[in-house]
Amino acid sequence: MSENPENHENPEGDENPSGPEVRPEPDEQPKPEGAGKPEASAVPPADAAGDDVAGEDVPVSVPSTPAAAAPGTEASGRRRLASALWPPRVTRAQLIVALLLFVLGLGLAIQVSSTSENSALRGARQEDLVRILDELDDRTQRLEDERARLEKQRSELESSSDQAEEARKQTQEKEQQLGILAGTVAAQGPGITLTVGDPSGAVESDMLLDAIQELRAAGAEAIQVNGVRVVADTYFTGSGEDMRIDGTKVGAPYVFKVIGKPEDLEPALNIPGGVVQTLEKEQATATVERSAKIVVDALRPAKRPDYAQSSSQ
Repeated sequence: MSENPENHENPEGDENPSGPEVRPEPDEQPKPEGAGKPEASAVPPADAAGDDVAGEDVPVSVPSTPAAAAPGTEASGRRRLASALWPPRVTRAQLIVALLLFVLGLGLAIQVSSTSENSALRGARQEDLVRILDELDDRTQRLEDERARLEKQRSELESSSDQAEEARKQTQEKEQQLGILAGTVAAQGPGITLTVGDPSGAVESDMLLDAIQELRAAGAEAIQVNGVRVVADTYFTGSGEDMRIDGTKVGAPYVFKVIGKPEDLEPALNIPGGVVQTLEKEQATATVERSAKIVVDALRPAKRPDYAQSSSQ
């Protein structure tokens, strides 16, 4: 079977072998290759960017994007963030929840504080707890006795035939009591003697002040330390060899002469975490002796008030 020569393609690909040859006219010159095609630009126009021109690939230059944002963009972003955060938009539900959380936190803080304060009592022995309860009962009894005494004085003033004489008598008794408290009058009575030794010089002034406070809370009525009368405005300064009471220099051993009920004074010093244990932790010694008669004879000069006057007529 013979092949038709018209179906063969021309290897050149640009002429038709079956057609007649066409020659250019004398006034026509052959155009150079690519003369009828538009020139390819290195950078295509804006309306034809990315299109192929005459079937050829045209390189396109793409401008690079800066990595960092412009300062104006950052500033505007910060302003938007600030406007979103302030002023805060608080709803009623959020306010109620915040208030409840505050109350809960306050309650927990109070509970923790009270628990830490009572931790010393939780670790105390049974006999120590009984001693503390007895001391509280004694304080309550002293207050009841004081109330009964005052009520008796009032009834005596109201029922006495000579109210002026009775009032004068009670005034003298009250003056004696106030003189003992003010340190202007000597006193004697049952009590204890507390001797604090300080061989290492570790006793501080606040330790002696704690002892005074414990004794007062236990019902001490008159106190003197190394010949210095202790009253309401007494102060302690220094430590070791430079210990001073109301400006008067005192040295170890520190001898406390205390008038009061011995059964109340001694347990107050020996409670767990009390004065005796605190001094012993500082390598000091503390001994307590009861006595049926304690003499407190150190006196303080009476001070006449400059401005305060009696309001009674």
